[in-house]
Amino acid sequence: MLCYTFMTIKFIHTYQGEIKVIKKSHLTKLFTIGALALSLAPVSIAAKREVKIGAVFPMTGPVATYGQESVNGIKLALKKINQEGKVSINLTVEDNKSEPQESANAVTKLINSDQVDAIIGSVASSNTLAGAPIAQTNKVPLLTPASTNEKVTMTGDYISRTCFTDAFQGVVMAKFAYENLKKRKMAIIIDNSSDYSKGLSKVFKKKFKELGGKLVSDEDFAYIQKDTDFRSLLRKIKRTKPDAIFLPGYYTEVGLILKQARQMGLNMPFLGGDGWDSPTLQKLAGAAVSGNYISSHFAPDDKDPRVQAFVKEYEAAYGQKPGVMAALGYDGILVMANAISNAKSTKRSDIQAAILATKGFVGVTGAITIDGNRNASKSAVVLETTPSGNVFNTKVNP
Repeated sequence: MLCYTFMTIKFIHTYQGEIKVIKKSHLTKLFTIGALALSLAPVSIAAKREVKIGAVFPMTGPVATYGQESVNGIKLALKKINQEGKVSINLTVEDNKSEPQESANAVTKLINSDQVDAIIGSVASSNTLAGAPIAQTNKVPLLTPASTNEKVTMTGDYISRTCFTDAFQGVVMAKFAYENLKKRKMAIIIDNSSDYSKGLSKVFKKKFKELGGKLVSDEDFAYIQKDTDFRSLLRKIKRTKPDAIFLPGYYTEVGLILKQARQMGLNMPFLGGDGWDSPTLQKLAGAAVSGNYISSHFAPDDKDPRVQAFVKEYEAAYGQKPGVMAALGYDGILVMANAISNAKSTKRSDIQAAILATKGFVGVTGAITIDGNRNASKSAVVLETTPSGNVFNTKVNP
């Protein structure tokens, strides 16, 4: 329209001696239309809020599948976000290499060099805890879609999450062990280098004992990340004769522990948290993965139509079913985009205020409400682990 108006005006100017029938009122209309087009163009552009979002995830290192899945989920959601037209997100992904120090470095780079408006990430609580204080100091909103340790959001008022906390999933699994599986005597194995593992163990122990259960030892049986031989540890546990074992670790070590435990005749069920939830667990543990239970955020075989639509969309894009981190990343960036759309402006403080105002946002991992402590109130699922994948068992509401 605007281009056509300029061409018409030029034509009249060049041949004005021959077009005496053109009236002043007609010229006025042409100029009015052109002016209107000019005035509307900037408004249309301004309506779409353009922001820079930094993403900090483990694309390499021991828990790389978590980061790769998370980013896949985020990119899938970004197609939907950018198509809707309310928000345009320019995403910069930084690899924290599954390490806390690298997480801190990545957050610093995103803030100082890339000058992002907000950050999403990371996965492992230890990594998020390393970067969160930097975001807090600079008053940059940092939203983690997957870090469940209680300490994460205690960092400050610019740190929030769209996943449930260990306080919730620890209680879920303690009740499941005692009430559903009827277990009364538990051993606990923790990753002593992981804030996630230690925090989840603490909550589980407290609730299990409150229900009437007993622990084989007041002291946790412990290993550290990157250990590969757990036989000595498992021999000590075998002598205590537990009827179940709680193992709140990450899939890299859990897969090896399960395999070595079964080889040693420890055939009782193991229970864990969302740190188990990766397809790599089945590859590491093989048949030993059978008959165990975990709490998680998402089940691809959940019959919820919203879940099934997401699974179909993800499979079409990546050729495989989505894991839990893909779903969490997908929901996390959708919550952030929704907040940016609803915020008073794209100022960091306004974005954070809008994130904290999130109530009942319905995602593929459940309805998300950010509470007064910047944590998400939402449901959990309990899955049974099998060699072909994790199977939905039950859903637990907050």
